[in-house]
Amino acid sequence: MIQSTGKKYSAIVIGVSAGGLAALDRILPKLNSDFSIPILVVQHISADSENYLPQHFSVRCAQEVKEAEDKEPIAQGTIYIAPPNYHLMVECDRTVALSIDPKVNFSRPSIDVLFETAADAYCDELVGLVLTGGNSDGAKGLAKIKKLGGLTVVQSPETAEVDAMPLAALEAVEPDHVVPLKDIANFLNDINDEGL
Repeated sequence: MIQSTGKKYSAIVIGVSAGGLAALDRILPKLNSDFSIPILVVQHISADSENYLPQHFSVRCAQEVKEAEDKEPIAQGTIYIAPPNYHLMVECDRTVALSIDPKVNFSRPSIDVLFETAADAYCDELVGLVLTGGNSDGAKGLAKIKKLGGLTVVQSPETAEVDAMPLAALEAVEPDHVVPLKDIANFLNDINDEGL
């Protein structure tokens, strides 16, 4: 059982790669209808593929799900998905920024880029979550979230379809929580309802 401290958070960032659709399917549609903390998601995806995730999740989630757009303010009750071939970043005024800067960790969008910019914008009001994946993207960004006082969460590697990304995150930082995939949706609901 996780002890609640009542701390409130202003944003959640999620990084996911191989096995991501199945993992996100077990999390996002299970968020409560009154879930209000904005969520920003980087799913590694081919640069020339269509971004099917917003459409896929918009019919499954109570929250608005959309592809992130440059310069838009980050709103409560909204899930933002990084578009293919763009880095998704958060500006200090808590608006979205998109970039075609060089790939990071062979990836664009890069999880580290999202996590590091969001950490700068939200500091200790941010939750970072690393899910299944086949490389180390997200580990460096999660360490920055921890350094700036945010809440760090890693999917337990034994529940990941591909465990390389959770293992890399665990090697880079001692997270606040390691959570099995089946429990992550309820964990996030608790954060939204009570804080942690």
